[in-house]
Amino acid sequence: MRFLFVLLLAVRAFAEPHVHTFSIVAFDPKTGDLGVAVESKYFGVGSVVPWAKAGVGAVATQALGKMRYGIDGLVLMEQGKSAPNALAELLGKDERREVRQVGMIDAKGRVVSHTGAECIAWAGNHVGENFTVQGNLLAGEDVVKAMAGAFEKARASGEGELAEWMMRALEAGQAAGGDRRGQQSAALLVVRANGGPGGDNDRYIDLRVEDHATPIVELSRLLVLHRRFYRR
Repeated sequence: MRFLFVLLLAVRAFAEPHVHTFSIVAFDPKTGDLGVAVESKYFGVGSVVPWAKAGVGAVATQALGKMRYGIDGLVLMEQGKSAPNALAELLGKDERREVRQVGMIDAKGRVVSHTGAECIAWAGNHVGENFTVQGNLLAGEDVVKAMAGAFEKARASGEGELAEWMMRALEAGQAAGGDRRGQQSAALLVVRANGGPGGDNDRYIDLRVEDHATPIVELSRLLVLHRRFYRR
């Protein structure tokens, strides 16, 4: 029995994670910031979904999450491929593309999103100027519509930066029903050239809420603290 239990844990550790979630991937051409914000009824969603590199691009990989989309997607974009071309190359090599959901943007604002035909309903995406929102196992289409509208409104207001605009998108998505299983974790990643602590890395904002009753509320609180702590 103990052997079977250990075997089960090993299989789970190496299996591709089922990350049903909603996210936004975005770019601010004025600052060069690239980022991802995400929430899910999944423990530690920030360890799977968000990937970004300053001057290169940002990726959200979810549904049946495959982290190589983040790793390899950034490599391809750094080599000069546009986000649409990079994603097309990755999907072309993936026999399980129909259970994947991926949002991707490059440092020129070229954006693309893929929702496989076998992702759990409701599943879909909305691509806008310099951003894309996507989600699966959602309460409905209103979730991504609300996220897109909130992001565009926050951006147009001229207040805050990319991090705050993406937070408004998460809040709107949750208010519209979010992940239909509930809430558990959230993450916010924004990269900026030499923007991290010490100036020798690009981790401008890297916040995670691993397990919380209201993770988006907690993530918003952490962002406020981050702004106070790292005054620039």
